[in-house]
Formats: sequence, C-alpha cells, structure tokens
Amino acid sequence: MTATAARKGRLILVPNTLDFGIEGGAVDLRLVIPDDVLRCAAGLQHWAAENAKTTRAFLKRVDALHPLSRPLQELQIQELPRPPKGGKPVTGDDAAWQALLAPALDGHDVGLISEAGLPAVADPGARLVALAHLAGIPVLPLSGPSSLLMALAASGLNGQSFAFVGYLPVEAASRTARLKELEQLSQRFQQTQLMIETPYRNEALLDALLASLRPETRLTLSCGLTLAQGFSCSGTVAQWRKKRPALPDKVPAVFGLLA
Repeated sequence: MTATAARKGRLILVPNTLDFGIEGGAVDLRLVIPDDVLRCAAGLQHWAAENAKTTRAFLKRVDALHPLSRPLQELQIQELPRPPKGGKPVTGDDAAWQALLAPALDGHDVGLISEAGLPAVADPGARLVALAHLAGIPVLPLSGPSSLLMALAASGLNGQSFAFVGYLPVEAASRTARLKELEQLSQRFQQTQLMIETPYRNEALLDALLASLRPETRLTLSCGLTLAQGFSCSGTVAQWRKKRPALPDKVPAVFGLLA
C-alpha cells in the first residue's frame, strides 16, 4: 500500500434497523445491531445516506446509547443522488457520487447507510461502493440485519442456490409473465427466487403469486422481520390458496418461491 492510499479514509457500511416507517415498530437497537457497530456509528462525522432526515433519526437513537462525537447538527450528512425510476440501474454522471467520497480522499471515514438493513444490498448505495473501490478507498462492511437473508433462512427453501430479483412489474400481464419466467428458472436450476414489493402493494403481489404459480410450487412469506409482530410462513401454492395468510398493513415483506 502506498503512503497516499494509507492516508485515505474508509467507506464504512453501517447497517440500519428494519423498522423504518413502521408506526410503533421501533426496536431496541442493541437487539439487532452489535454494540461495537453502534459505537463506530457514533464516532463518524461524515455520512452518505438515502435520506438525511431518517439518518438523523437513526443517529439520535445511537446517541442515546453512545454519545455522538459531535452534536448532530454539526455532522455532515449528504444524500445519494436519486436513483432512476422503474428499477433501472444506477448509472450516468459519477461526479455527484464521487463528491460523496471527498472526505475519504481527505483521510476521513465516511459512513454509508440505507433506509433499512445492509447498505448496498437491494440499495442504491452499491454505486458508491463501486466508486470507492475504483478510487482505492477501503470498504468496511459492518454486521447487521438483512431482511433478504433472514427471510431465506426462515423459508426452508434452497439456501444453497438463490437469486434476489427485486421488484416485479406493476402491470398485471407483465407481472404474470415475469412470475412464470421465474418459476421456470427456479425449476430448471432448483434456485430460490426472492422478491420484494412496496408494502401497500404486498396484497396485490400475493394475489399474483397465487394466481400465476403452479399448485406444487413452494411459496414463502416473511413479514416485519425483527419486529415484535414479525413472522415467516411457508407452504405450497395449493395450501396457500386454501388458507391465505394475513398481511399487516404497511409492513415490509420478502416473498420467495421454489418450483
């Protein structure tokens, strides 16, 4: 490592809780995030975040356990450039993204935080991580909750081969076609397919899954993970058609299928 590289700060991937935006759902940070991670977060003065407001709310919760190194209003919290609509890849002008790494190039650690769970996993922050590597900035991921992996672990589906496919099309015909395609891929490779949806459309996705998939395909749902009311359930599509699980309002969920 050169002397110049040694003087660079790190991009530290700070996990968040999975209770964002859920009324009455706040959990004790210490139950889902290691104390050393919270202590590290308390010491960071530079942040790259999806949303500055919710990051300040997270840091207030951290401050109650480990005092921040500076008053909250003195911390530098910069927001990530807005991702393209429709789930398109984050590309384009890198200048705004690279500006977020300026403190690291000056020798300061920068925290990257998502709205929920692990940064850069199903999250636009992946673009910043890629640019950090290109700039020779060390990247340090910290331990914390990932709804995708927790849902997979609780599903009983194939954990040796799986894919996260993100959001499905909203338009009904396109969504049905995509589900049938994923079912065929799952059967061909014996690969679990994981997907998510905006919470207010969870019921619509469940409707589509039950209508589009074959009766013998296994289906799983994990909802409100790490929350007091969280649950995971798994069965065949035929079983779910006879006894449909209830989905709480406005609570994030992860769906999985294995044909």
